[in-house]
Formats: sequence, C-alpha cells, structure tokens
Amino acid sequence: MDAKELDSVRCSVARTAAVVGDAWTVLVLRDLFRGHRRFDDIAANLDIARNVLTRRLEALIEGGIVVRVPYREPGRRERHEYQLTDAGRDLRPVLQAMLAWGDEHRAGPDGPPVRVEHHGCGGQVRVEMRCTEGHLLTRADTLVTLPTPSRTTLP
Repeated sequence: MDAKELDSVRCSVARTAAVVGDAWTVLVLRDLFRGHRRFDDIAANLDIARNVLTRRLEALIEGGIVVRVPYREPGRRERHEYQLTDAGRDLRPVLQAMLAWGDEHRAGPDGPPVRVEHHGCGGQVRVEMRCTEGHLLTRADTLVTLPTPSRTTLP
C-alpha cells in the first residue's frame, strides 16, 4: 500500500482516529464505559478542564459515538447526561485492547492497576483476533491487506 491508501478518505483506521484518536477522548470513552454519564462526574473523575471536556463530548456527539440525553432532578434545572450509541458501544473491544496492551507493556512494578471481569461469571475479559474461519491469530501470524470493491469508488 502506498501513502495515498492511508489518508483519511480511504483508511478506516484514520477515520476512526479522527473521531477518537485524542488521549482525552479515549479517557472520556473509558469513563462512559465505566458508567460515568454526567458532565460533572466525568470532569471530576478525569480532573479535566471543563472546556476541554465540552469539546471532546461535542466531537463524540458529532461523530455519532455519544448522545446527549436530558434529565431533571426534582427542584433543579434540566441537565444532560451522555450515553454511548451503538457505534460507541462497538468501541469496547478497542478500549479493552488498549487496556491489555498497557497492562502488557506499560504496567508498573506492581502490575496492572485494574482487572476487567465479566459480571455474569467473574471470568477475566480478554480480546482475541480470529479470522472468519475461526482461527485464533497470534503476533506471529502474517496479515494481508487487500482492496475491496468500494476502494475503486473513492477518489
């Protein structure tokens, strides 16, 4: 593949990175997956400037990853919480893969700081790559990138 194949019009990785490729955005997504949905909760948990959080949430909304849902506590003004869309929830394996990579390559001397378990059975969650034939892929496996029919319709 040449450099033209990597631009944001042609490359799905580049298109995804354009929406979620910023460190703060990834941390906002992590907090949404952990159940933090209200602006003040996210801001406090991340210790992020409110204007930065506002920009990241707006970008996630524009990207179709998050929706803003109104709520009102008794006697209070209407506020909003942020919920993942189906497209947002589909990013879970991406964040789980980032967690696994960080555990493997960036954990401190005491080891990984958290463990993700399946609520239903307590088993540790891990991300695997498999081909459509069911083969488990390893680091050593060679992958081939081929153009699809849609590639011919792009500029």
